[in-house]
Amino acid sequence: MRGSERREKIIETIRGRMVSGADLARQMGVSRQVIVQDIALLRTSGYDILSTSRGYILQEGASCRRVFHVIHTDGQTEEELNLFVDAGARVLDVFVEHDVYGLIRGELNISSRKHVREFIENLENGNAVPLKALTSDEHWHTVSADSEELLDFVEEELDKAGFLISSDH
Repeated sequence: MRGSERREKIIETIRGRMVSGADLARQMGVSRQVIVQDIALLRTSGYDILSTSRGYILQEGASCRRVFHVIHTDGQTEEELNLFVDAGARVLDVFVEHDVYGLIRGELNISSRKHVREFIENLENGNAVPLKALTSDEHWHTVSADSEELLDFVEEELDKAGFLISSDH
């Protein structure tokens, strides 16, 4: 299979569902590194591909995005993430501004309580520490939703919960 054909098949495979890089490599008969290179090429071609610890997914459709500047304790992480997904939003990433390293970003792509639970379990199992630990709990999330009204609702709920520092419209 030629590279262009393989990349078309990758797009078909990740359209609407999360697929791990290992699974893509197996399906395409190539190495995981080739998949990483193909994903990079597809992104430069304009495809909006999200990568998470669970795999790749093609983001399609005209969704609205907003960045929320938030702060909360470790014990409130699950509450914060559930607030987003319960409103029908998707948490695309988390990032912090570190004094020495600058911007540090992690892809999340969390869109359900199941994803929230998996993320929390990874934190609790000691697999990782949240990025907010580097910045005294202060961090940002890029969030997508189907409408600006839904993002306004999320903003109101974050404010009510005491998590919101500000949002970037």
